[in-house]
Amino acid sequence: MTPSGDAVTGTITTKVPARLDRLPWSRWHWMIVIGLGTVWILDGLEVTVVGNIASRLSEDGSGLPISDAQVTGLAAALYVAGSCAGALFFGWLTDRYGRKKLFLITLAVYLAATAATAVSFSVWWFFLFRFLTGFGIGGEYAAINSAIDELIPSKYRGRVDLIINGSYWLGAMGGALLSVLALNTDIFPKDLGWRLTFALGVVLGLVILLVRRHVPESPRWMFIHGRSDEANELVDGVEKEIETEIGRALPEPAGALTIEQRRSIGFIEIGRTLFREYPKRAVLGFSLFIGQAFLYNAITFGFGSILVKFFDVSSGSTGYFFAAIAFGNFLGPLLLGRLFDTVGRKPMIAGTYVVSGLLLFVTAWLFGNGWLNATTMTICWGVVLFFASAGASSAYLTVSEIFPMETRAMAIAFFYAIGTAAGGISGPLLFAELTDSGVVSDAVIAFCVGATLMVLAGIVAWFFAVAAEGKSLEDIAAPLSARQGEQDPQTPGQAKDEAVSGTSPNTPAR
Repeated sequence: MTPSGDAVTGTITTKVPARLDRLPWSRWHWMIVIGLGTVWILDGLEVTVVGNIASRLSEDGSGLPISDAQVTGLAAALYVAGSCAGALFFGWLTDRYGRKKLFLITLAVYLAATAATAVSFSVWWFFLFRFLTGFGIGGEYAAINSAIDELIPSKYRGRVDLIINGSYWLGAMGGALLSVLALNTDIFPKDLGWRLTFALGVVLGLVILLVRRHVPESPRWMFIHGRSDEANELVDGVEKEIETEIGRALPEPAGALTIEQRRSIGFIEIGRTLFREYPKRAVLGFSLFIGQAFLYNAITFGFGSILVKFFDVSSGSTGYFFAAIAFGNFLGPLLLGRLFDTVGRKPMIAGTYVVSGLLLFVTAWLFGNGWLNATTMTICWGVVLFFASAGASSAYLTVSEIFPMETRAMAIAFFYAIGTAAGGISGPLLFAELTDSGVVSDAVIAFCVGATLMVLAGIVAWFFAVAAEGKSLEDIAAPLSARQGEQDPQTPGQAKDEAVSGTSPNTPAR
């Protein structure tokens, strides 16, 4: 048994991926979902709270000399910029040092930065810790999405990934309703209520940190990084637990993989793999992230301001409207997620992007003609985002499963950072400027830009999306460490890592 953290590299043959993929759904998998998925609730809470308190923060007596446009524009862009930087920084560390260490560290960064935001005493302090809060959340995207896909059986991977990413909207609902309470000046003073909303995020984060301690390291990461004994021991324990739960023995796993273990992988090899070996998949990743990032970051941060400026909704009531569209967003992945595993990735990814874009064009047309009020505008947004949220969640699923194991966290981080920087930073800045003008035609332009990017991303998905439904991650993209010609998809027998003599050069199997 190799001591924890003490990697010994060599050439091994393993059945760990096949053993994990043939597991039935169990209490152990629910523990993974709860331990890792709950962070999106925090992200949704964060983003929604800021969008809904923007008008209150800009009022006299809030305790901060800040404008509405600065909150929904500059502060939002800094949060997203922090997310991009955090994704790249922690994504590299995740591939190098493991999933579990990093999803504990990134949550700790989030907690500290959110607590500091709650006690903001000046604009620069608020901006700084919005950036650092995003820095922690960005790191979560890479560490958690890679861990989810590596721990969930292939049969369920699509729907589980979508629903976990869609749980963001449970946090958005909570944040919207919380803002209604926090912004009620009959209960809290103007300079206190918004601080309490951030403080609640810290409390929830601490609870999640306690739960997350029990989520294991990814066995797939362990066997590649010279910790095959630990990987086997972990999977042995999971198999025994599930056999006890279901009351029968598990079937023999089919498929073995021979790999050259390694401790790390360099940026040059990552870049060469993404763009030389998988150029179409790289274009797909960029397209999906840019489309959803512009739409969501722009609208999420600015929805409250739209209601206040164009429909005369009071700043203390915007949360009710946002809770409604957040519910529609959560229903999208919940109800459509299963179809990504049954109907297939390509038609569902392309369909959800194109349909949401077309519906957004219709919403822009109705809004531009003055045919909507606050309620009907909210209904339109709810319908648009029902489809868009399933598509946006599938962007994370896509980039986490279509690239080799050794590059997974970094690939998620890279496409998230570049796509979000293009759409998520420019989106809030552009949208804040357009909506701040109070001119309907300006807001319509922003809607149409988001709709266009979503439709274009859907078209790219139709041509480039990978039919990954029901397939092992190693079949979708062979690990860079895989020994070509030494993968045996039908080998029966004991599912243990076995030493293989020789150290021939590594050639990725495509």
